[in-house]
Amino acid sequence: MIPFDYQPRTRIVYGPDKVDQLGALAGELGARRALVVSDPGIVKAGHAARGLNSLAKASIEAQLFNGVEENPTTDNVDAGVALCKRYQPELIIGLGGGSSMDCAKGINFIYSGGGRMQDYWGVGKATRPMLPMIAVPTTAGTGSETQSFALISDSKTHVKMACGDKKASFRIAILDPTLTVSQPPIVTALTGIDAIAHALETYVTKVRNPVSLAFSRESWLLLAENFTRVLDEPENLDARGAMQLGACFAGLAIENSMLGATHALANPLTARYGIVHGRAIGLMLPHVIRFNGAEFGHWYQDLLEGTGGTNGFPKPESGYQGLAEFVTKLVVKAGLPTRLGECGVERTKLGEMAAEAAKQWTGSFNPRRVGEAELLTLYETAY
Repeated sequence: MIPFDYQPRTRIVYGPDKVDQLGALAGELGARRALVVSDPGIVKAGHAARGLNSLAKASIEAQLFNGVEENPTTDNVDAGVALCKRYQPELIIGLGGGSSMDCAKGINFIYSGGGRMQDYWGVGKATRPMLPMIAVPTTAGTGSETQSFALISDSKTHVKMACGDKKASFRIAILDPTLTVSQPPIVTALTGIDAIAHALETYVTKVRNPVSLAFSRESWLLLAENFTRVLDEPENLDARGAMQLGACFAGLAIENSMLGATHALANPLTARYGIVHGRAIGLMLPHVIRFNGAEFGHWYQDLLEGTGGTNGFPKPESGYQGLAEFVTKLVVKAGLPTRLGECGVERTKLGEMAAEAAKQWTGSFNPRRVGEAELLTLYETAY
């Protein structure tokens, strides 16, 4: 049996219209003044107002910070910290997609501990207690609500920094599927593919353990069975809820087993070419499954045994090759590209990107060793 150390840190509150309990839940944490971190799209959709109204009904004063961009940067975090210093909140709420939740964590790191975001790059760099936080995800993708990591891009170098500390875990995560119905189809597609990658990558990492495997397996079943449903029936709350839970469970799996080569390969595509994360993940995931499957196909086979070959799943006997093809079909169904050449990536730059990918922390957890040579081969296969 593989050793592990797991302590649940996030209370999960799930169900339609649960966002209306935000004020009551914030009150349970003893807060009377909250900073709500969101983005302009979420504000426009009315979700931020819904959260603010709930806080007001509970007599909790709230200040909205909506300066979050996709792939939040150190500039976004610094702006939020400046507002925090003026407002002095007792609670921080991340209301939005992964970007809002990650930015909320980034703000908390610096506001609570001082310094700059680069000081927290790595694991366990927070030396002081942090403010309590509540997550209200409006997408089903990153699983940031159940992770202690914030992914923040350096505004100057564009390098994505993974800043993790158990003190940065959300105290409460409110999963309300009604908040995901308004998201554009492309957001549903991109976040869904990212969550599916989380389930599949966490299932085969070097540090997989009984806890992570349980979350990965349940996440995979929820996501793979419902992804095409939310694309075809965007107002189906059952499917939306299943996707939210799947993404959340995948986040718990990441917290216990980390990720792999797919994410290592995806980050340089975003940094160099601005390819959004979910699109970059969809480009690389099938090829990584085949690469890992050549040596660890029995692990993918174990995962497929629970699917029974229904609802479009590859039959267990089709193994990792069938799984890779199934994922490719999901990417196509989502209207996303399957080749790097379609996205303006230059073949002459693949070597440089492989060198950058080799420096990504997540690659060290991949079940098969991935150095520059292996990563270059994967890029070339996906070109």
